[in-house]
Amino acid sequence: MKTVFLESHNINNKFSGFGQFNYHLIRGLSQVKPEDLSIVLHAKNTEILKNEFGNTFEYRKYNSLSRHKPFRIKKKYDLWHCMNQNIKIEPFHNIPYLLTVHDIHFITEGSEGLQDKLKAKFREKLKRATAITYISEFAKKDTHANFEVPDVPEFVIHNGNTITDTKVPESYTPPVFPEKPFLYSIGDFSERKNFISLVEMLRLLPDYNLVLSGSNSSTYADSLRKKVAEYNLKERVLLTGKVEDTEKKFYLKHCEAFVFPSLREGFGIPPIEAMRYGKPVFISNNTSLPEIGGEHAFYWDHYDPEYMKEVFLNGMHAFHEKQTFYEQWYVDRAKSFNWVNTARDYLDVYHKILS
Repeated sequence: MKTVFLESHNINNKFSGFGQFNYHLIRGLSQVKPEDLSIVLHAKNTEILKNEFGNTFEYRKYNSLSRHKPFRIKKKYDLWHCMNQNIKIEPFHNIPYLLTVHDIHFITEGSEGLQDKLKAKFREKLKRATAITYISEFAKKDTHANFEVPDVPEFVIHNGNTITDTKVPESYTPPVFPEKPFLYSIGDFSERKNFISLVEMLRLLPDYNLVLSGSNSSTYADSLRKKVAEYNLKERVLLTGKVEDTEKKFYLKHCEAFVFPSLREGFGIPPIEAMRYGKPVFISNNTSLPEIGGEHAFYWDHYDPEYMKEVFLNGMHAFHEKQTFYEQWYVDRAKSFNWVNTARDYLDVYHKILS
């Protein structure tokens, strides 16, 4: 039996983007795993995975020392799946290697020295790759535009939608509760997420509150808070911090619209999650977002507050004019991104490499 090693230790942070990818792909694989493959999960807390997946997989405990070359994992697996472009853990031996690229945001973020270091590491991953998967056509295009990609098989496999059960307990009330109709967004508070543009727009939309979820201990978050204070919007811009599934589902279910003015996305799961609730989505017309949002999302081409307000109001008018159509289209669109199908596509790639 062939063995496939999933370098999945980022599953330890289940509510990060990479953690979500790892968990939901593994969950999908558990539903369609073929009998001719032994799949090994790599994680710090293997007991949690064993309790959920039992003997569907084999397990190897993560040790941080394996990041360093002398202590790399020496077992010769038939295939090593590097599950994102930032992973520091590599196999000791030259074995078949599948690289999954989510994005190459590191070429523009952080100091110049850090960018150079991450670019060098990524080039080594590309050289090592037997095959490459990308989570969007944009991620593939962006990688080719900025790096010399080896002549190996390449595949685009979209992520699935993380929300399949949309139910929220009727009695549930979130810790942060907006008192009037609200817009919702979620993501780490960083320059790339561009949340301050939503604060600028909200000044011109007095009938709405804005709820923002995500890790908000950053320099950018501090700038956003200053802007909120400057505009006297403390009662209308509500920061929840990180949210668990039920809290996120509550905001998605009850918001008037989902707003996501991100400057750069390798994929963009949050708009799909909002679509699953039939909500109108307003997103940036750049990078992977048009690929994910489709023809009936509403798009911002730039971020002038007056322009953003007009796009929003016109979009809400169009949505309410044909609400049944839009709601059904959004739900169908969200359902088309399915983790079981994603898992099947990855298994096809595994088999192609191993054959």
